[in-house]
Amino acid sequence: LYASSPSLGKDKADTVIIGGGCVGVSLAYHLAKAGLKDVVLLEKSELTAGSTWHAAGLTTYFHPGINLKKIHAYSIKLYEKLEEETGQSVGFHQPGSIRIASTPTRVDEFKYQMTRAGWHPTEQYLITPEKVQELFPLLNMDKVLAGLYNPGDGHIDPYSLTMALAAGARKYGAQLNYPVQVTNLNPRSDGTWEVETPLGIIQAKRIVNTAGFWARDIGKMIGLQHPLIPVHHQYVVTSTVPEVKALKTELPVIRDLEGSYYLRQERDGLLFGPYESEEKMKLQESWVTNGVPPGFGKELFESDLDRIMEHIEAAMEMVPVLRKADIVNTISGPITYSPDILPMVGPHQGVRNYWVAIGFGYGIIHAGGMGKYLSDWILEGEPPFDLIEVDPNRYGKWTTTQYTAAKARESYGFNNIVGYPKEERFAGRPTERTSGLYDLLKSRCSMGFHAGWEQPHWFYKPGDETGYKPSFRRTNWFEPVGREYKQVMEKVGVIDLSPFGKFKVKGTDSVKLLDHLFANVVPKVGSTNISHMLTPRGKVYAELTVSQLYPGEFMLVTGSGSELHDLRWIEEQITRGGYKVEIENMTDEMGVLSVAGPYARQVLQKLTNEDLSDASFKFLQCKNLKLSNIPVTAIRISYTGELGWELYHRKQDSVPLYNAIMEAGQKEGIDDFGTYALNTLRLEKGFRAWGAEMNCDTNPLEAGLEYFVKLNKAADFTGKQALKQIKEKGLQRRLVYLTLDTDNVDPEGNESVWHNGKVIGNTTSGCFSYGAQQSLAFAYVPMELSKVGQKLEVELLGKNYPATIIQEPLVLTEPTRMRLQRKGESPKM
Repeated sequence: LYASSPSLGKDKADTVIIGGGCVGVSLAYHLAKAGLKDVVLLEKSELTAGSTWHAAGLTTYFHPGINLKKIHAYSIKLYEKLEEETGQSVGFHQPGSIRIASTPTRVDEFKYQMTRAGWHPTEQYLITPEKVQELFPLLNMDKVLAGLYNPGDGHIDPYSLTMALAAGARKYGAQLNYPVQVTNLNPRSDGTWEVETPLGIIQAKRIVNTAGFWARDIGKMIGLQHPLIPVHHQYVVTSTVPEVKALKTELPVIRDLEGSYYLRQERDGLLFGPYESEEKMKLQESWVTNGVPPGFGKELFESDLDRIMEHIEAAMEMVPVLRKADIVNTISGPITYSPDILPMVGPHQGVRNYWVAIGFGYGIIHAGGMGKYLSDWILEGEPPFDLIEVDPNRYGKWTTTQYTAAKARESYGFNNIVGYPKEERFAGRPTERTSGLYDLLKSRCSMGFHAGWEQPHWFYKPGDETGYKPSFRRTNWFEPVGREYKQVMEKVGVIDLSPFGKFKVKGTDSVKLLDHLFANVVPKVGSTNISHMLTPRGKVYAELTVSQLYPGEFMLVTGSGSELHDLRWIEEQITRGGYKVEIENMTDEMGVLSVAGPYARQVLQKLTNEDLSDASFKFLQCKNLKLSNIPVTAIRISYTGELGWELYHRKQDSVPLYNAIMEAGQKEGIDDFGTYALNTLRLEKGFRAWGAEMNCDTNPLEAGLEYFVKLNKAADFTGKQALKQIKEKGLQRRLVYLTLDTDNVDPEGNESVWHNGKVIGNTTSGCFSYGAQQSLAFAYVPMELSKVGQKLEVELLGKNYPATIIQEPLVLTEPTRMRLQRKGESPKM
């Protein structure tokens, strides 16, 4: 297994992969198999050192997310045929797995998950207690209410898996070199890298950090603080259990969610691994502050059975044969956690040609799919599908070590917690990234977490049931959000939108750059438009508002979760095209307040001498002006679709600006509103949202964004040629607008859409419409089922509700209503 004497073999490589765990080796395998020459992997001790070799090796099709299911499915399909391809046995067992529900809420969660599995090809079933017992006869059935069953699940031997991938990688021409330590990384001005090792220097076109719990140390070499922390994960292996030995077929893996552990058969015994609570679980914090001790490779931590006693007791109650079994082995090893347990995969903002695949809490099941995903992205210049949730750029300077530690504790402790819609988790909050209004508003509302920021979801009034009360059905925010909706539709409301990502772009080539980046035309000076950046294949990479404030000087605004995701893409295009422009990220320095509703003009006019009348401050115009003597950039635009302005200002001016507006609006009955009401308002107006109705899985034509895509503009914008082909071929599916007849539950997005007993599509977002007094959703359906009036069904919590495609929007926007009024037509509200 060892290279007899380590050597570099090459001094130049296309891609250097740092780290030889299952993820790094999978990437080497996929890149080489796809035909990339000069793939070099460097491992400092031996393959599988770190977290891979001691992993419990569970494989499952299940994931609560949407596209991460695709990663799991690809991994399992790959592992099934790896032995045949490489001649290496991988010890893959597929007895299936069952998640156990022992509370009614958990049954709801399973139903919620089933509607999200309906439009995916992988098999998943909600099964009765009788079926659970038939599959796992050794279970105590007292508490079992239902099971969530995935037939193809199981476990694999992590060491053998990595060795098989390594054999495959070599077969296709990759070089795996070990033991070779990376001692330094030097970026060169042309974007290439010098990778220093004790054996010499390799020059690389790109580097990929797949170094597991050493990933922080690699990041530090180039000034990055990757938010990662090692967690002590324990699992226990028993000696032979006669009742297990007597079985004819291998037991499925079970996950007892209330007991917070997994349990599977290991030869003739059992293997069981718990996730301890936030308070009891152990982090290896010294590694974060001082780095991983030199020489640590295939070592383990001291095990501590006291820490997992309550889980052992829960397991003995659920699987009584465990009581008599002897523990022969307790493994306690380091697993890397990111703050939200999801890995960080992709190119990193702020550094050229530096990619990461790090922070894997579940490296074995993710290795195959992520190797393929990353390999496709590297070779084709865009991701094969959207995985914004694992974007490394979701974290930023605000993710301190303290934050990472607090979140990793919470994520580990909450491993098996019920996954509610609109979930909030409170550890590590607030971060240093608070808007100017946070202290003023925090006691008056329920705050949500958005990319480090705290942002009001909904506001309290006397008599409301306050606080965070998650539910699969309508809960304590339902009535208050209706009140805020009415506030904006009938009077005037104020919302803090400071979390928006905000960039200033200027320079000789700024117009040329934006014309190349965006599918829309470049707005004139003093104007704003909505523009989309597309990928070369014509998918929607991002949606921004673009304003030309002064000749050649622009402000670009994007959603909070897309800030560095979009910035990285723009920076890459600037470098690649050699554009003479400067781009500055103003996100943390600038506050944003939006004022919207029929009295918005009346209120703001009291604070300025600038004429705000429709004739002199038109829809989609932007101006610099003073409100109550505070300088703001005002854009006449509103995601509510009502009359309104977004007011961009210095963060330190947020409180005086907010107070002045509130003071000025007393007579008009001004009040606050939050993001839940904003979402309802935008859905009623038929406004699409990036990350829901459009992303890297959708093209702008099927998403109904033709209005913003100017195929006839002179500039050859990214994605233009692909879009022309898409248009020529004709669309397969399109976004439709549905009303639903429901009871106490509303669509959220990602639910299955049914027609004639078959799943034919999925919702993308939804809510209760306070205007129409019924539920509303966007959904993708095949072209032949997309006509207005078409009857469909949407599955919510295990029940199909009747839905009808209606003409969008439900409520016309204020500018459209005004235009119709001027023509003498009566607009529908």
